[in-house]
Amino acid sequence: MGEESPPGPENLAELTGDDAWKQALRDVPREWFVPERAWTTRTGLLERESDPDAWNQAVYTDAPIVTQIDDGSTELTNESPWMTTNHSSSCSAPRFVVHFLDLLAPYFGDRVLEVGTGTGWTAGLLSARLGGDNITSIEVDERVADHARTNLERAGLSPHLVVGDGQKGHPEGAPFDRVHVTCGVREIPYAWVEQTRPGGVIVLPWMHGALDVGHKAKLIVTGNRAVGRFHGECAYMMLRSQREPTQPIEGEVRESEPTVDPRRIAVAGSGLSVWIAGAMPGVSVSDGNHRPDGAFRMVAWDRHGESHARVDYWPEEHSGRVRQRGPRDLWQELEQAYLAWIDRGGPGIERFGLTIDASGQRVWLDRPECLVERMG
Repeated sequence: MGEESPPGPENLAELTGDDAWKQALRDVPREWFVPERAWTTRTGLLERESDPDAWNQAVYTDAPIVTQIDDGSTELTNESPWMTTNHSSSCSAPRFVVHFLDLLAPYFGDRVLEVGTGTGWTAGLLSARLGGDNITSIEVDERVADHARTNLERAGLSPHLVVGDGQKGHPEGAPFDRVHVTCGVREIPYAWVEQTRPGGVIVLPWMHGALDVGHKAKLIVTGNRAVGRFHGECAYMMLRSQREPTQPIEGEVRESEPTVDPRRIAVAGSGLSVWIAGAMPGVSVSDGNHRPDGAFRMVAWDRHGESHARVDYWPEEHSGRVRQRGPRDLWQELEQAYLAWIDRGGPGIERFGLTIDASGQRVWLDRPECLVERMG
C-alpha cells in the first residue's frame, strides 16, 4: 500500500454539502492564510520552517489557529503564557467557518459585509464565490488587516478591505444583502440591521455570557428589525468593543444561603443559557467549577454595573454560602430565572429565538411576541 496523502483542501471541502462552497474551499486553501508561526491548543506553537508536516497537519485539522495574542503586544513563542493570555485574532475552526457560510446562503450577486477580517480566509472564500467587488470586510486592528490584505493579494483575490470598528458596520457601502460576523457579540448592534436590505440575512456567534455558552444565530431582516433562531453552540473571540470589562469588585458583602443547588443550574443546558440571557441581559454567569475544598462554585456579575455574586456549595454537607456585592441580588435573580424556566417546562434551545430592533435585543420563546420576561 502507498503512503497516505497529507491532508489538504479536499478534507475541508467535505465539511459542506454545498457544491459552490466546496469549490471555494478548494480554490482558496486555508494554508494561504495561516502565518508561518501560529499556535493551537492541540499542538502548541507551530513553525512551518522547522516542522512543515506538523504545520500542514494543523492547518487542515478542524481546530482554530491562534495568530495573535494580546492585540499583538506579546510575541508568539513557546514561553507565551497561553492560559492567561488574551487570544485576540485567529483563523477559526473550519467546521464553524463552513457552517456559518452555509447559514449565510448567499445568492449570486449578493453584496456581503463581513465583520472581522482576521487572516482574510473567509473574505477569500466569499470573494471566490461571489466576486471580490461584492465583498466588504472590516477589521479593527490595522496590523491584522495589513496581513489579511497581503494574504488575499497573494491569492489573487480583491475584496474591499476597511479598517474600522465593525460594531458600526460600514454605512458607506450599505445596503448589504448579507452580514457575516466572525467574532463573538453579546449585544447585537442595530447598525447591522439598518445596513441590511429587507429579506437579508445576518449570521453571527452570539456569545451572550450565560453559562459560558455561545450560539450560532441566523437573523432575517424584516425592515426595522431582524428575527431569527439558533443553530448550534459555538465559541469565538469577542468583538473588541464588547470584551468583558475588568474592574475590582467593591462594596459591602451580603451573605446568605442558596435555595437551589448551583450544580443543577450549571448542567441544565442551552435552553436555560438562552433563557438567562433573555431574563438577565447584561449579566454573565460562569458554568461553575469544583474547588480544592470540595465546594462547587458559580459566579455571576453585571457587565454594565457594579453587582457581583459568588456561591459556594458543599454537596456532602448539603450546604452553601452566597456572597454578594452591589445593588442587585444576582444570585436570587438567577435562581428565579432558573425556576421560571423549569415552570415553563424547561424548554430546549430549539424553541427560542432572538429579535433585534432599535430598542435592543430580546429573547423569545416559540414566537417573537412571547418575550422572555426580564428580571432585575
